[in-house]
Amino acid sequence: MLSFLLPLLSIFAADAPLTPRSRTFTFEYTATVPPVPAGTDSVELWLPVPQPDASQQTSHLSIHTSAPYTLQAAQYGNLLLHLKVPAAQAANLQVAMKFEATRREHLNPYLSSPAPRKVRRADAADPNMARWLQPDRLVPLDGKIKQWAQEVVTKAQAKTDLEKARAIYEHVVSTVTYDKTGQGWGRGDIYYACDARRGNCTDFHAVFIGYCRAVGIPARFSIGFPLPPERGQGEIKGYHCWAEFYTPETGWVPVDASEAAKNPARRNYFFGAHDENRIEVTRGRDLVLTPRQDSAPLNYFIYPYAEADGKPLTGMQQTFRFQDVKP
Repeated sequence: MLSFLLPLLSIFAADAPLTPRSRTFTFEYTATVPPVPAGTDSVELWLPVPQPDASQQTSHLSIHTSAPYTLQAAQYGNLLLHLKVPAAQAANLQVAMKFEATRREHLNPYLSSPAPRKVRRADAADPNMARWLQPDRLVPLDGKIKQWAQEVVTKAQAKTDLEKARAIYEHVVSTVTYDKTGQGWGRGDIYYACDARRGNCTDFHAVFIGYCRAVGIPARFSIGFPLPPERGQGEIKGYHCWAEFYTPETGWVPVDASEAAKNPARRNYFFGAHDENRIEVTRGRDLVLTPRQDSAPLNYFIYPYAEADGKPLTGMQQTFRFQDVKP
C-alpha cells in the first residue's frame, strides 16, 4: 500500500463519525430579469432546480412568478425551470423559488468502514458512466494532459485506480492555491489552472477530474451552494463545486480538493467525504438545457440563464438565502 494511502485507515475514525451528520434548512433562490435590448421580441429564462439523491432530500418546493413556467428534466438527472415571455413582460420579471432540504454528509462506505467492503452493484449505477470518461470543452484529454496525469501517478508509484486518484488529489491540493485574484480563474479551464496554479473550486476540480479521466478513471462534476458551518440564516454569496470518482472496488468516492487546500487539517477527510454544509444543484458541464438554448452549451449551470431572441442576456440579478430548521 502506498504511504499516502495509510491515512485512509483512520481518517473517518478521527474526523467524522460513521453515522453521517445531517443538516436541514430552507433555501431561497431569486432571479430577476434585467431590462432587455430595444427591439427584442421575446425572452427565455432557465433556472436550475435541486433534485434529491442519496445525499440530500428536497421537499416543499414553491415557485412564485407572474409568468407561466414548466419544470423540465434535463441531462444527467438535472431538473430545471423554463419560461418564455414577450419582451414587454420580461423586464424586471422575478422568479422566487423556495424549498426545504436535508443534506447528509456524503461518506464513501468503502473508505469509512473499519473493514472495507465490496461495493454493491447499485453503487455503480449511473447511465452516464461513459460520459464521465470523456473530455469537457475546457477540460480536454489531449496528449499533454494525458502526459501530465501519467507523470503524477508514475511519480507516486500508484498502481490501482484508488491509488492513482489519491495521487492526483494530493498533487492538486499540493500544487494549486485557492486564489481568486486577477483574471482567468473560475472557468474550470484545466490549462489555465495547470499554468497559473491558482483559482477557485472550479479550477481545482478541472485538474482533478481531467487527470482522473486521462488515466481511465470516471470522474464527475457537481455544483451547488456552500453553507457556513455555523447554524443560523443568511445570504449565500456564490457557488461551490466538487467532484467524485469511481472505481469498481469503492464505488463513487466524494472529493473536495479546494476545501482541502483551504483547510489543510481536513485534507484526509475531503478524500472520501463531502460535509453536510452544502446543497447540490446540478451535475455535469457543457450542458444543453431543456428546451435547448440557442447559444453554446453552458460551461456549468448554477445561476439563472436567459436569452433575448436567442442571444445570451447579461445582467441577470440573483440572490440566495438559507435558514436552518431547528430539530
